[in-house]
Amino acid sequence: MLLLLAAWLAAPAMAQDPSPSLLSRVADHAELLAQRAPSALAEETLEQRRVPGAGARIRIGKSASPSPELRLGRTIVSEYTVAPLKDSESKDLVEFRQVISVDGRPVQSTESARHALSLGIQSAAERARKRMLEDFARHGLVDVATDYALILLLFTNRGQEQLTILPSDEEIVGADDAAVFSWSQSAPGGGELIFAGKQAARIPLAGKLWVRKSDGLPLRISVWAAQSVSGRSIRDEATIDYVMSPHGFVVPAAVVHHHVVDGELRTENQYRYGPFRLFSTDIRIRFPSSEPQ
Repeated sequence: MLLLLAAWLAAPAMAQDPSPSLLSRVADHAELLAQRAPSALAEETLEQRRVPGAGARIRIGKSASPSPELRLGRTIVSEYTVAPLKDSESKDLVEFRQVISVDGRPVQSTESARHALSLGIQSAAERARKRMLEDFARHGLVDVATDYALILLLFTNRGQEQLTILPSDEEIVGADDAAVFSWSQSAPGGGELIFAGKQAARIPLAGKLWVRKSDGLPLRISVWAAQSVSGRSIRDEATIDYVMSPHGFVVPAAVVHHHVVDGELRTENQYRYGPFRLFSTDIRIRFPSSEPQ
């Protein structure tokens, strides 16, 4: 065993390992996303499929195959952006959204949603965000999963210092050759944030990272977290696909999240994101005429 380990450790000396270069490029893309995402807005479509009778809970985070028992529960379209919480020491980015329609029925106009988003971002306090999440869940959703689209932000230069990242495999993603890395959180204090009543706890995350071999573009990230609650095994897992936006930074294209209880898939959330537009060039937030200017 010791000889095998020594041979594995010596391998980079015999053949140049591209991993550091690829991970450095991933960090560059993550840093750029952190800089540019707060000035961008997109339309988010959530389709939730679930086992009838699943209990409601809100889960903030940062695969099991679909079960025949899953049924389409809700289709929710929202205006979506990200911003740092002003009352947070870390200033980490989190998601903000305002619902436009539920199952095709309008809830508010796009202009009203953008106005509400702008007010929420200006305050950007944890209580304001939690209120938005509660409004989001009130539309009949269960096992709401948020912030998975931002998982790339774990891979900034500073973030990678908090992770254990190991080369894993090579695969094809779409038309691209990708290097695959396994990763896990190695520092305390991180993980998926779970709310259960008034109690909050963080669960360590782990997953895989797919990186385009030609230029280090992050293509896909998978993530999972497991816990035991009242004797039941709870596992949340998600896969996030990323694309390069016309504005020159990587953005989420889709998220598929599974909530698994005792090995059985209970809820599937599929998020899709329209083109990201910049506030400064693509969007002008107009306040409804019925509201004070």
